[in-house]
Formats: sequence, C-alpha cells, structure tokens
Amino acid sequence: MIRKAYHQQLKKIENDVLVMAEMVTGSINDSVEALKKSNIREAKAIIANDKVINKKRFDIEEECLLLIATQQPVAKDLRTLAAILSIITDLERIADHAEGNAKICIMNGKQPLVKPLIDIPRMAEKGIEMLNKCLKAFAERDVKAAKAVCDADDEVDALYEQIYRELLVLMIENPKIIEGATYLIWVAHNLERIADRATNIAERVVFMVKGKMEEMNVSSY
Repeated sequence: MIRKAYHQQLKKIENDVLVMAEMVTGSINDSVEALKKSNIREAKAIIANDKVINKKRFDIEEECLLLIATQQPVAKDLRTLAAILSIITDLERIADHAEGNAKICIMNGKQPLVKPLIDIPRMAEKGIEMLNKCLKAFAERDVKAAKAVCDADDEVDALYEQIYRELLVLMIENPKIIEGATYLIWVAHNLERIADRATNIAERVVFMVKGKMEEMNVSSY
C-alpha cells in the first residue's frame, strides 16, 4: 500500500467513527423520545438498530487491525488507531445504554410515567452534547476542547442525583409507584453512564494528540 493510499484508508476509518457516533447519538435521542410518548414500536426499532451499530463497530475494528498488521504504523498514527479502537468500544456501549432505555420503555408499556420527564431529557441532551463535542475534538485534534468535555460530566452527575432524590421521595410517599419510579431511575443511570463514556472518549482524544494517558474526571457512581 503506497503512502497516499495508507493515509486515505486511515482517513476513511476516522470518518467511519464519526458516522458511528451519529448513529449512536440518534439512538440516545430516540430512546428518550420513545419513553416520553410510550412509543413501543419506536423502542423496538432502537433495539433492532443496535445490531447495525454493533456491526459498524466490528467493521471499524477489522479495518484498524488490518491497517496495523499490514502497515505497522508508529508514533502518531499508531496512537490514532489505538484511540479509535477504544473510542468505538465506548460508542458501542453508549448504544447499549440507549438500547437499555428502549427496553425500559417496553417494560413500562402504555402505563403513564410516574412523573413528567423534565430532567431526564436534559440529561440526554447534555450527554449528546458531550459526545458531539468530543468527536469534534477527535476530528480536529483539539486537546482543550476534549478536556472541556470532561468538565461537563459534573453537570450530568448533578442531574442524576436530583432525579434519584426526587424519585426516592415519591416512592416513600406512594409505594404503589415503586416499579415505575425504579424504571426512571434506571433510565437516568443509563444516561449518567453515557456521559461517563463520553468522558472516556475525550481522554482518548488527549492520548491520541499528546501521547500521554490522563484520567481527567472520575465519576462517583
């Protein structure tokens, strides 16, 4: 493989990561919308689409490993491929969290939610925003932007704590809603984990650019 073709293949892999990220953010948003509307059909579509996301992850992984095996990249290029292998793993797991929320939507069925969804959509929006920013940092090799993503994780943690406390109070006041409230706690927890995964991706961007591993934010959950 001549050098130009090698760099074209590396660029293609990076673009594939961005395509996978778009698929994942779509699943996050759709899973919360499905829950809001008790849309079982949409929830089932999200679950089915998770297989497509999984395949995308495996395809990118194969491309990375093939490039490593045949071209033996070093230094910056090797760090880029190593970072991508980690990033796509986190993206696939983020999609799993969205799939988990779709399954919760199905479990809840057509029962009314125990409380209006206010902070849960805010958590989803913040998680998607974090993910978009760290993938932009990945594309632009922007360490400062990647580190800023990690700082935003605290906002998601605070929302999770607030939701957890509110639902706990509701369960104490009315034990009949324990099941429905527990479902929403699970949803919030999945969204909190999505933000943690976005932080992992941001850390890999820093590693890719600087060649140094840094743990920039540690979740308390």
